[in-house]
Amino acid sequence: MGKARGDFTEILVRKQLLSPDQLEEAQGLERQAGMKLHDAIVKLGYATYDQVMAAIAEFHGMQFVDLTDMTIPQAVIEQVPESVARENVVLPLALDGSILKIIMSDPTDFDMVQKLTFILNKDIQPVLAPKEKIVEAINRHYGQSETESVDSMLSEFTDTAIDFTETEQTTAMGQEESDAPVVKLVNLIIAEAVSLRASDIHIEPFADRIRVRYRIDGVLVERDSPPRRLLAPILSRLKIMASIDIAEKRRPQDGRIKMNLHGKHYDLRLSMLPTVHGQSAVMRILDRGNIQVSIKDLGFMEDDYKRFQQIIKRPNGIFLVTGPTGSGKTTTLYAALNELNRPDRKIITAEDPVEYYLPGVNQVEVKHQIGLDFARIIRAMLRQAPNIIL
Repeated sequence: MGKARGDFTEILVRKQLLSPDQLEEAQGLERQAGMKLHDAIVKLGYATYDQVMAAIAEFHGMQFVDLTDMTIPQAVIEQVPESVARENVVLPLALDGSILKIIMSDPTDFDMVQKLTFILNKDIQPVLAPKEKIVEAINRHYGQSETESVDSMLSEFTDTAIDFTETEQTTAMGQEESDAPVVKLVNLIIAEAVSLRASDIHIEPFADRIRVRYRIDGVLVERDSPPRRLLAPILSRLKIMASIDIAEKRRPQDGRIKMNLHGKHYDLRLSMLPTVHGQSAVMRILDRGNIQVSIKDLGFMEDDYKRFQQIIKRPNGIFLVTGPTGSGKTTTLYAALNELNRPDRKIITAEDPVEYYLPGVNQVEVKHQIGLDFARIIRAMLRQAPNIIL
């Protein structure tokens, strides 16, 4: 049986929200999938996210708050500039003399507490809440995109009968209608997902609704559902942004969207899959800044870090990196390439698709439509006399 390891799991077990056998299964998923234990517990359905966060708060002696319908006084909100709140995903809760209560999602992020203490010139007392609830509260209290947020847009679409036929046709002809309702909604969904540090966005059609979900820390979190009638306009907008055929609805499609948000460049890898209720869209969010990450930034334990360094610096051999979607395989491999990329080495990669562009590395993208698959690329690679292949 699983044993609580002197952390928040003891509280969940004591409150009978988690059994020892369930804890053991969650610990196995934690090791296998490389995710955080609290995410594994939620993913397996043994406790809700709020229950887990409340236990984490209790373990650390912190206050846990439900931000769903909470309104924070404007005088308190003004203690933290909007740019600081959005960049760090934090929100002020109350001011008591020189002590400012700050809502955050990670009770162990002591660097964040020190950073906010310096920026705000206040003594910071952390308060815990789920990250997605903090972002929603930030949007409510500071506003988003001229007071518009995903919530307000969805409310507008629900309450108002809007004819999207003309919008879809106009946009399809290539005219950028940045103020069109669907354009705004798609941009806000992407911006919110980036703010939540989601790895991907899922837009899935069903008989009576559209389901929008973000994958945050490996766990899918459901968003409010847009009306079913918005499916065709949303998909058309995404296809236009990715420069793929908007008329094709029967075959899978892939494309790439480039966006600039908050001064940072993002690539979104779009995948469209036809289902019985319409096309399902998934956008993988790729932060171009991540290509500069070093192996030290990956969070290895010291022994694992030394072992990984020894492996990648061997003069010959092969090593495999495996894991589920969004677990950091690409980031890990690119960090290794950044470490090995020197003028005296030739590096070639075969990728499907190329996610980030690496200076000094010869990157080849698989193109099945012309017969350029992994096997053919690898055979050609070997004739290029590379030092390292990926």
